[in-house]
Amino acid sequence: MLKSTLEALASNDQNAAARFSAITGTVELANLIPPTVSYESRGNLLIIGEQLTITALAEQFSTLNSVTLLATEKSAQAEKVANLYFSKEVSVKGYLGAFDVRCRVDGTISETNVNLAKVATGRDCFDIVLDMTAEGIVKIEIPAPGYYATAKGAVVADLVEELPAMIGTFDKPKYFRLNPDLCAHSSRGVSGCDRCVDACPAGALTSTGHAIEINPYLCQGVGTCATACPTEAISYALPDPDNTQHFVYRLLERYQTEGGSAPTILFYGNRDEASVIRTLALFPSTVIPVALEELATVGVDTWFSALAYGAHQVLLATNTDYIPATIDRVLSDELAIAQAFLTELGFEADRITLFDFAQVESFNAYEAALVTDVQARFEGNKRDKLFAALTLLADVSPAKPEHSELPANAPYGSVDCQTDDCTLCMSCVAVCPTRALHAVGERPGLLFIEQDCIQCGMCEKACPEKVISMKPGFNWDAQARTEAQVVHEEEAACCTSCGKAFAPASMVKMLTEKLQGHSQFQGEAIRRLSMCEDCRVRDIFSQMESDPESQLKV
Repeated sequence: MLKSTLEALASNDQNAAARFSAITGTVELANLIPPTVSYESRGNLLIIGEQLTITALAEQFSTLNSVTLLATEKSAQAEKVANLYFSKEVSVKGYLGAFDVRCRVDGTISETNVNLAKVATGRDCFDIVLDMTAEGIVKIEIPAPGYYATAKGAVVADLVEELPAMIGTFDKPKYFRLNPDLCAHSSRGVSGCDRCVDACPAGALTSTGHAIEINPYLCQGVGTCATACPTEAISYALPDPDNTQHFVYRLLERYQTEGGSAPTILFYGNRDEASVIRTLALFPSTVIPVALEELATVGVDTWFSALAYGAHQVLLATNTDYIPATIDRVLSDELAIAQAFLTELGFEADRITLFDFAQVESFNAYEAALVTDVQARFEGNKRDKLFAALTLLADVSPAKPEHSELPANAPYGSVDCQTDDCTLCMSCVAVCPTRALHAVGERPGLLFIEQDCIQCGMCEKACPEKVISMKPGFNWDAQARTEAQVVHEEEAACCTSCGKAFAPASMVKMLTEKLQGHSQFQGEAIRRLSMCEDCRVRDIFSQMESDPESQLKV
């Protein structure tokens, strides 16, 4: 439908013709056979709601394997039906083919929550849940497949037609890739980044305390987790953002080769295709629509790449009234960062903007490009491509900023260290997930690379002296941003036995001062604090050999 609409508009002018040629002539890279997850449904339905409502509806689903009714409110007028239970305390967890429903069933001896499926059907779970309660039992913004709630817009008349077919095996794509080696959630017992957990509107992501887990059966492919992840530990798979960016590069290149000018990229989710078709004729012919599985599957790196590739503006188009709160928050956070970058560079903030289809008649495209000399497409991870795009824009910036403040939740910035109290214990280095903080190597010292810092806060939490703090912001000097800068260094303490440098002098001094009054660090023991590890061990064994009775004191 979209291509036929574009074709119909192609005769209007040169830009419309170039747009049609670019879209039809540019192959989009995607997974031909994406990984999938499978659901198994036997057709055991649970209907929850007021007694009169659910008993009247039960007959409509008689072709399913079984229908269990759970009334949250009793009614004296309702007819008695089989498989009817009563409970006001109900919890529902799971997904199509595996719903665990727990409740305190009225009239039973047990005072504890029971597995209703076990009681009603003899099975461990229900396959489908139709929730007709006023507010819905499952509060997650995007419930799992197989859960239908009238409070969330499910239409009973449609479900009467659809649910009888929900028996068998059903496959859906596995939308994400997870690389735990890149994850900054936790290290050595110190908690860090949890952006992905906060960004999931489907409740598919959880923390085990030391790692992130994603339930592929609950994942609905919204993509906010991948957009929020600063290290690309989670990436979207249908297609991945790298392929999307390459597609945008080739699309813009083809558009301009075909004689098109002043292109605007309009990103939209597949569910909004009807809105795009309906409003496309009202847009200027320079607006090029690019379909995404979901609008939030790409973020600031893709948006800025599009501008760097020659787009005059990037529109994130949707019906904004229907964006779930979590998706709206993730997009708003990304937009706040993107528009802060643009403003600091001296460009219009709405060069990247959330756009409501209802505003189409008042839309005016930008005639001037930010980048006229488009370079080769960017390579590397998402941060590499973002920094490359920002560096390119900084080169043509009218403002020429040196350093910019960013929102507190931005995954870009530096660290502040109160060096007078730093003992160079390297606890921060031990937990840093990106090696933004690392040791000098040949002498006591701490180095920092700003471009690698994601502001996860683990160094701040791990520091025993509490001398490190986060500083969100952006250094526009690319060379300074990518070079290792000395945070703190000091003289090394040399072993009093062999002369080898083995620790920061301040650390040895601090330990000596703190432990000199301790009963276990008297005499020879306190002297060993000024030795390297090898000499310390040799000294202990030498004492043990010369005075065997001292073994108990060592």
